[in-house]
Amino acid sequence: MRKWIAVLIVVIPIVEFWGYTFVGEMLGVGKTIFLTLATTVIGGLMMQFEGRKVLADAKAQMSSGQIPGRMVLDGLCVFAGGLLLLIPGFVTDIIGFTMVFPLTRLLYRFPLLKWVNKKMKDGTITYFRR
Repeated sequence: MRKWIAVLIVVIPIVEFWGYTFVGEMLGVGKTIFLTLATTVIGGLMMQFEGRKVLADAKAQMSSGQIPGRMVLDGLCVFAGGLLLLIPGFVTDIIGFTMVFPLTRLLYRFPLLKWVNKKMKDGTITYFRR
């Protein structure tokens, strides 16, 4: 896991620099800066809206006696997508928008569920009771 984090710390800035260079050549410096600020603001607003919506859905499921498993995964996706939207860059913004937007969140929910199931079977993630 630590290897992947180290790789991401090196690769993400390189990819984002390439993205800024590409978009800057196509649109110009001023429009690129405006687009960066606009995606940050729009992403933050989307994260707040979708986060509140997921939280309300989870509360509704819990009040009806159901376990909000899918809502927890959606909440994780919205949180991670929101963090990616706050990082300046176009590649992280694209990934962040797809994590926050409900129709494309499915792309991340199923691999995340598969990963959690695998970790629970391995015993890496455990459930604690008080």
